[in-house]
Amino acid sequence: MTDQTTVPQITETVAFADLYVSPFNPRTVVSDDEIASLSENIKIAGLIHNLAGFRHDGTEGVGVVAGGRRYRALALLQDDPRFQNVQVQLAADEDTAKLWATSENAQRQDLHPADEIRDYGTLSKTGMNACQIAVAYGVTEKKVYRRLALAGLDDAVLDALKATEISLSQAKAFTISNDAKLTLEVLEVVKSRGTKGWGAMSDHQIKEALKPDHVKGTDRRAVFVGVEEYKAAGGRIGGDLFENETLFDDPTILQDCFEAKLADTAAQLAEHNGWKWGEALMDDGVYYDTIERMKLARLYKVEGVLTEEENDRFNELSELVEGDACDDAGIAEYAELKAKIKGAFTDEQMTHAGMIMYVDFNGRVELIEGLVRVEDQAAAIEAGVLKKSAHKETAKKSPISAKLQEDLTRVVVGARQNALLDDPTLALDLLAYQLTQSQGYRRIHAYDVSLPYLSNVPETETGYAQDKRLTLPDPIESKGNEAEDFAAFRKRGHKKCMDMLVRKIIGQLSISDADLADMIDQKTKKVTRDHFTPTAENFFMRVGGPYMIELWNDLLNLSENHDAAKSFATLKKGEKAAKLEKLFGDEATRKALGVTETQESRIAAWLPEGMV
Repeated sequence: MTDQTTVPQITETVAFADLYVSPFNPRTVVSDDEIASLSENIKIAGLIHNLAGFRHDGTEGVGVVAGGRRYRALALLQDDPRFQNVQVQLAADEDTAKLWATSENAQRQDLHPADEIRDYGTLSKTGMNACQIAVAYGVTEKKVYRRLALAGLDDAVLDALKATEISLSQAKAFTISNDAKLTLEVLEVVKSRGTKGWGAMSDHQIKEALKPDHVKGTDRRAVFVGVEEYKAAGGRIGGDLFENETLFDDPTILQDCFEAKLADTAAQLAEHNGWKWGEALMDDGVYYDTIERMKLARLYKVEGVLTEEENDRFNELSELVEGDACDDAGIAEYAELKAKIKGAFTDEQMTHAGMIMYVDFNGRVELIEGLVRVEDQAAAIEAGVLKKSAHKETAKKSPISAKLQEDLTRVVVGARQNALLDDPTLALDLLAYQLTQSQGYRRIHAYDVSLPYLSNVPETETGYAQDKRLTLPDPIESKGNEAEDFAAFRKRGHKKCMDMLVRKIIGQLSISDADLADMIDQKTKKVTRDHFTPTAENFFMRVGGPYMIELWNDLLNLSENHDAAKSFATLKKGEKAAKLEKLFGDEATRKALGVTETQESRIAAWLPEGMV
């Protein structure tokens, strides 16, 4: 090893154009945002630390062995004459150059997060904004904002963070607290249970301990009532800065506001829409027996009938709308025809009926209209808008035995099947109706067709692009009984029904035979990477470090002893994953690494083992 005490310190002024990144420099991949931030810092404060360089044999110019980030930042400032010539400390020999290259990178030590939080907070109080703080520290504005969000934490929390008694993630959880005494009590519990292992408190547990009775802003009641009405009633608002979430700290006030607004809204909507009455439900939905329990009779809209010409026009517009090829006039015409098909309640129906309203899980107002109360049903029947109940008295015991009834049922089924053989269009429409309208808990039982749930979306959708045709929801007909629903379904037209059927069938594709799957892939020219790009979240953070090292070296044709391979191997798992994500997803990164055309092709085609 070179004795550094005897090496003379040689500093020269070198034209920036004569500089390049030395192969000894370990920083092969850097963040564009960090370089831009450092560039702003140098522009304002100047180049505080000189670059370190070495004149490689057989190469013109000076290779930068230490200061690669500063070199890249200076490249962005070449329109400023001050930085077109820079001071470079030159290594006398190759051993010294290699030592400098590794030493500066190894000795670099970032501020502890707790110190950053306090420093950034102090500067913010002096009037400096996030941009100015970012320039001063050579970091991104995003990082400054993240640290400033923690600047209001109790000193005891920051002290615990500095002493590694709690993690940064746990510290973030304390930002929701507005009770200093409770903060300190919870902090002691968190510290006593450590930062790792099964006993450590999770972020969620800390938040629950700090605000056990809070209601999240995504709660349906909070969405429906809104922050302003809740605060006007005396409710207090808190927040989770890192989850971008509003917290309602007074559940009782929120519930009172919810119930009052629910009743008022139901009455207002009933009056506005012309109904006799309006009633609000506290539930987040209407269940199968709700209307029966309320002893309500139901009226249905009087459906419109399209002429043959209107029906053809409706089908034509349907295709244009689905293909995003319809102009505003066409969309308006389509809406009018659709409204005519859907029909409307008559004034006489509305005279005898009302509506119920509820707020769904997402905080949206939902209505069920055309309901007749028990006390209004006789008048509705007399007016001819409601049919008399078909329910009869308890039937006498049938003389037909169960076994005979089973045979008779089979005859009916067989006869129906025989008749359907003569109308294949009707048969296909019925199949399309069953397959596309069976969703969630709703199942149409016309054919004995199993409808298992086939997952074609990974748990982590980052880097995954699914064809939107497989995600288009099939509009559901729900007008009353299934006969009426099917009649409405057929009005879409045979072509539309068949289109829905094809999409539904493809959504059920699940081939187990490898040869058949291979043939289908060849016919369709399937390329899995067209829909999947490996990222840190969807793949690399879910495999081990040795796997990533081997993959990095293999894709870039690096030997284990190559400096770039060694540099990659020393990175933490998250850093390895981030670099691989950029290798796959960022063209600028591949260009900076000098990826060849052959390597580019391998990267573009690479798939994890087991994928085809």
